[in-house]
Amino acid sequence: MAIIKPFRALHSASDKAKQVSCVPYDVIYEREVREFIKENPLSFLRVTRSEADFSENANPTIEEIFERAKQNLQKFIDDEIFVMEAEPCIYVYQLSTKTHVQTGVVACCSLDEYELGIIKKHEKTRPDKVEDRTAHMLALRAQTGLIFLAFRNTEKIKNLIFEATQGKPIYNFHCSDGVKQTIWRIALADDFTEAFRVVPALYIADGHHRAESSNLARKVLRGKNPNHTGAEDYNFVVAGMFPSEDLQILAYNRVVRDLNDLSEAEFFEKLRGNFVVSETNEKVPKSRGEFCMYMNGKWYKLRFAARFVNEPDPIERLDVSILQHYLLEPILGIHDARTDKRIGFVGGARGTEELEKFVDEGAAKLAFSMFPTTMEDLFAVSDMNEIMPPKSTWFEPKLKDGLLVHLI
Repeated sequence: MAIIKPFRALHSASDKAKQVSCVPYDVIYEREVREFIKENPLSFLRVTRSEADFSENANPTIEEIFERAKQNLQKFIDDEIFVMEAEPCIYVYQLSTKTHVQTGVVACCSLDEYELGIIKKHEKTRPDKVEDRTAHMLALRAQTGLIFLAFRNTEKIKNLIFEATQGKPIYNFHCSDGVKQTIWRIALADDFTEAFRVVPALYIADGHHRAESSNLARKVLRGKNPNHTGAEDYNFVVAGMFPSEDLQILAYNRVVRDLNDLSEAEFFEKLRGNFVVSETNEKVPKSRGEFCMYMNGKWYKLRFAARFVNEPDPIERLDVSILQHYLLEPILGIHDARTDKRIGFVGGARGTEELEKFVDEGAAKLAFSMFPTTMEDLFAVSDMNEIMPPKSTWFEPKLKDGLLVHLI
């Protein structure tokens, strides 16, 4: 069963929500953060990425960075840019573009269920990133962004979400990226909490580091509380939960710095050992087992030529696994894509133009445009309690930070 509970949200005032809302802390370059903050001093990035609130030549300590985040959040509260919800509620959250709509539920989820595997993960986390976000949560005593969860929908939940969207929203605005953000408040939430009790599992789509950090912060706070009961706010993590059929996964593309001391001729010779290679005008793969590679101003189509004797398991059949096991590792010497500095990852929302830019400007030698992982892939791997290769999924649109904050 999936336990969800209402919470008293610290939320941006309705007339300030558009200015306050921002992208998740980990999907934006530092130079972009500075530009956003300069253009919009109300951006919640001043809380989630407070290092960019210092001058460029400053060298603040971690403690100073988190203290600035705490001060910025308090100022937002003092200036009534943020207000505290009067009572525990849950929320229905819709993101829409001209071609895509996804509507889900925002509530708190049990960190006990995270530890028990009822909230399922499919990625490993990096200790340095977990440590950073854990310290951020403890400094602010707040979860500042939503974990993005997927679930297999039910008719009951579908009907409850539809009924909620017929009311008047508390937020309804378009962001600069064209995504419309609409949120409805649900004060009487018993029907939702009961409906989710029949959902057997929730799946982390995006936010593995936030989830793990929330759990570590819970352990720290529990250790400091001799009267711990399990009902404290720190035992729960705020999440946006969306029906899987609504979700859209884009490719998570790769760029590689060099050819691992190979000449171009040697590289292509090795490449043809497992792939059929041809020049192309196409920049995006059309099917599984197909990759588009950019190098020296040209695009190439790579078709995986190996044939599995038996149907591969859900991890081995992923295109990200094929690229890793048959190209990145044996040819380019990238054994751990999670830690190797020679490889970079580019979210599909940035388009193939970003891949070309990396190569044309010399920041990378070659780039790979990938075919997206599917929700079925994610469910299959998660249900096996297995882990996907790093950066296998890029969900779009991203949930916004700064709209609903959970104080712990």
